[in-house]
This record gives sequence, structure tokens and C-alpha cells, in this order.
Amino acid sequence: MSVQSPAAVVMVRPHAFAPNPETLADNGFQRGAGSAGRADAARIAASAHDEVTRAAAALEAAGVTVHLFEDETAHRPDSVFPNNWISTHSGGHIALFPMFTPNRRTERRGDIVELLKTTYRVQDVIDYSGLEYDDVFLEGTGAMVLDHESRIAYAARSNRADPIALERFCTNFGYEPMVFDAVDGRGIAVYHTNVILSIATEFALIAADMLVSPARREQVMDRLAARGRRDVIALTNAQVDAFAGNALELWGADGRVLALSRTAFDALTTDQRARIERSARLLPLDVPTIELAGGSVRCMLAGVHLDPRPGLVEHRASPVDDASADEIAAL
Repeated sequence: MSVQSPAAVVMVRPHAFAPNPETLADNGFQRGAGSAGRADAARIAASAHDEVTRAAAALEAAGVTVHLFEDETAHRPDSVFPNNWISTHSGGHIALFPMFTPNRRTERRGDIVELLKTTYRVQDVIDYSGLEYDDVFLEGTGAMVLDHESRIAYAARSNRADPIALERFCTNFGYEPMVFDAVDGRGIAVYHTNVILSIATEFALIAADMLVSPARREQVMDRLAARGRRDVIALTNAQVDAFAGNALELWGADGRVLALSRTAFDALTTDQRARIERSARLLPLDVPTIELAGGSVRCMLAGVHLDPRPGLVEHRASPVDDASADEIAAL
């Protein structure tokens, strides 16, 4: 098993999914929000619910443990993306992150944290959410892409990746920050690093041309290559628009798999697929409705990098819990 590829994930199945109007301003991948009528909104929500159900089933069929939680609330349109507010780390550590838009801050859930504490060996929970009061944000493994082996945190500068919060996280968790500026083909700053970069055990996917500084681009590419141990696969702007950079390597029953969307899979070239499949089986998941919100498969998966407690029955679902930030901080 690779330290880079977790064998379990947390997923949230939304009952009221919708593209989030509060995130539209700085998410260049989002396809609109707030214009659907009631019937269309219900159809979109039902479709997203079904996409999560099918994605979770496909992951479990591949041998990945899925901790699937329900969200029946109407005021958390992006709750399907838990990787932005929580991350887990070897040695028994959990981090909770400050979220940029107010309507995403209630996504932090005490029942999810409690499940992880009872099912896995957890030493501490470090809560950065109080930084929201100072307008300091770091949206988890959306804002950062972590190389767990080389201990590097890659981050594109944005509203959602404050350097103060990044430095604090890296100090606490033992990562080296590697920050860069990145813009898409329209000249818009990339809102989350994980739409242009995915790091696996033996390869990385990156939209290198989106990095503004040629010198910084060369440094990032060199570090990703890990002295020749990792194949660095360049993505085009069009492939990034199809979420080809928004993928996550996981550990399944037969080894490593790369979870990505069907949209992303179709955008990859034959050569790129072959290079990936030298070390990981491609696992495309159909999530076109969820992609309307500007995120894809990687955003839907909060990887579990914790050691399981022996002898416990794996948890598959939990009722929604509207725990407040104060309740979570007390865990």
C-alpha cells in the first residue's frame, strides 16, 4: 500500500445539491447557479444524489472502503465536497479548515469527525476554522495538493488558500509549502489547486502551462518528478476544463486505482491513459450533474490516511448532524 493512496474515503450524499451562488464569483469551473426553477432544482438535486450513490457503489466494488454520510439540509449546496473542510494524516491527525464562503462553513460535521475517531486511531484534531473570523481561509485538499511521501504541499494562490493558514498547516503537519500563481485559459486565477494537479504514487497530472512563472513551473515539475521516480503527465487547458486534473489515487482490492470522472477519462489521450495504467487502474465515475458546481470526483472524496482500529465493523452511513463549529472544536 502507498502512503499516497488511501484505502478508505468519506463521501457525503446530498439531498438538496445545487450549484452554489456564493462560490460563482471565483470558481471559473462552475456552470451557473440560482437560475433553475423549482422543478429543475429538484431534478438536479435528485440526479446528484443518484450520482453519489453510484460512485460510492463503484468505489466499494473496486475494494475501497466508503464511509457514506447523508445531508438532507437545504442550505449546504456544496456539501458533496467534504475534502475542502477535513483532511486526515498518518500518525492519527485530523485537520478542520476555514472555508471562504459563509454557506460552506456549516459543512463541518461532528458526526463525521466522531466516526473517524471511533473507527480509526486518532491522536488529535487540529481545528483551523477560527481563522474565518479574520478572513483567513484554506480549503483543505482543494486549496492544497499534498505529496504525502515527499511532504510537500502544493498551493495555487487564491481567495481560498491564504499563505498564513498554509504556513500554519505546514508547520503543524510537517509539509514544505510550495506556492505558485496559476491562471486558466481565460486568464482567471485557479480557485482550487486540485483542479490542475493530482499527485499519485508513480505519476502526477498537472496543467503546467497554467503556472504563471516559468521559473516556478520548472521548480514544481522538478519536485513532482521526485528525482525520476514519478512520471509527470502534462494536461492541456481543455483537459483541465474537463476535470482531468481532479483525480485521486486510491488503494483497492487489486492495488491502486485512479478515481476520476467520466468527463475527465474521455478527455485523456490514449497515451496518457496508458502512462497512468502502468501503475493504477483507471476508474471513471459518471458525475456530470455534480460537475455543474465546479468540482468533480476528487473534490467528492476525503481520503482517510488513518490506521483502522482492529476488530471494528466498518461504518457505511450516518444520519446528518448539524453540529456547530463550537461543538466540533470541543471534540
